[in-house]
Amino acid sequence: MNKPWLDNIAWNTEGLVPVIAQEADSGCVLMFAWMNREALELTAHSGKAIYWSRSRGRLWRKGEESGHEQLVHDIRLDCDNDVVLLSVEQIGGIACHTGRQHCFFQQLQGDAWVSVDPVIKDPTKIYGGSGS
Repeated sequence: MNKPWLDNIAWNTEGLVPVIAQEADSGCVLMFAWMNREALELTAHSGKAIYWSRSRGRLWRKGEESGHEQLVHDIRLDCDNDVVLLSVEQIGGIACHTGRQHCFFQQLQGDAWVSVDPVIKDPTKIYGGSGS
């Protein structure tokens, strides 16, 4: 079935659109990911964030391994129709595979990247392996 709202998106040459997930309550930017058409349609339909994993080459249901799902409150499209913003409730308070609240924990200090946010939970306890 044709979904005209999906046709309005300026998909890149790989059929993907960049997605920013932002915590609904705090406004904290949690992570950046990609969606294909199917992922965005499933996200809108299910109310749970589903991304396209370029490394896995498949749909990635956020929290499928960790249990740290993202419940979607709002979906927005930017003025150029080429970036999606999800307003989400982050289940478990951890969005990053490193066990942190969000993926943007490295800050440029001088000429070095410094981790400035704590690990909330050891990723080996979340994933049972390296956490990557």
